Amino acid sequence: MITHRNIVACQAQALAFWEHKFKDGQETAIAFLPLFHIYGQVVIMLTGLIRGHTLVLFTTPEMDEILAAMERYDASAFYGVPTLYEHLKEYEKTDRVNWKRLNVLVCGADTLQQTTVEGWERRTGSHITQGYGMTETAAVTHTNPLERPKKGSFGLPIPNVDAAVVDVESLEFMPVGQVGELIVSGPNVMQGYWQRPKDNQETMIELEGRTWLRTGDLVRMDEEGYFHFFDRKRDLIKHRGYSVFAKHVEEVLYSHPQVKAAGVVGVPDPKVGQLIKAYVVCQAEARGKLSEEELMAWCREKLAHYKVPQIIEFRGELPKTDVGKVSRRELREQTEEA
Repeated sequence: MITHRNIVACQAQALAFWEHKFKDGQETAIAFLPLFHIYGQVVIMLTGLIRGHTLVLFTTPEMDEILAAMERYDASAFYGVPTLYEHLKEYEKTDRVNWKRLNVLVCGADTLQQTTVEGWERRTGSHITQGYGMTETAAVTHTNPLERPKKGSFGLPIPNVDAAVVDVESLEFMPVGQVGELIVSGPNVMQGYWQRPKDNQETMIELEGRTWLRTGDLVRMDEEGYFHFFDRKRDLIKHRGYSVFAKHVEEVLYSHPQVKAAGVVGVPDPKVGQLIKAYVVCQAEARGKLSEEELMAWCREKLAHYKVPQIIEFRGELPKTDVGKVSRRELREQTEEA
């Protein structure tokens, strides 16, 4: 349940954070992300309407048309997701756009892999600004300051948002540098879930006299107050008593030069709790050539023994969400069905 006040608050908070970067009525954004998703709806559509931006609308994300429109309409803002930047950093026509002249280049909706960031910067000479948010927070709670971004971090809380890290079980506040669940509080946080009192009781908690939203995301905060994403709580894999972050395994898989995409999930197993299964899409030139054994050997060199996948399945493609991120939920469902 998101109120008018939640939306207005989020817009005011984001404006206060980035006020110096946008000029009312003078910005042009390429709007190809779905407007029924909170990212497209609030960050692109409502921000554009409130601030008088020109929005160049697309019904489908056709890459050649998007790149052409960026040049034709002299776009100054671009909002993407990790899989899009991963695709663009290798795409033959990416250089048609002078990415360095854009006022802002934003990534949200999922974790941006470090290999994507580095490849993008080498290719375009421009920098991607990472942020974080949820439907439950009217889109945004954190973002990197444009003048002082930190690689690998989704940034600082925006004005009027309080953020903390708590122990998943005890809900005690965690010290700086420790991994725990992210909780947030602020005027942009939803009122709750419609007619779902049990979910509200679990998600909206009272700590030290205020209401906090449990995000379900595992993070840590560094000494400067920047937040770093680890994994989603539901994606944490329990293997032989160890806690394994799916994201850590995926990062190692993505670092292999012949891997294009990867998704890691836990497979229930009565002996070890969960087996670690990796779904992998190879680069075009490596399909049919890269073996499971080679990829496991790569993982053994870079991961603790208990984090190495026991099962690797090669796919031509992986299921994606509406905004283009790999859907671990669908992979889990497919695994359970199999």
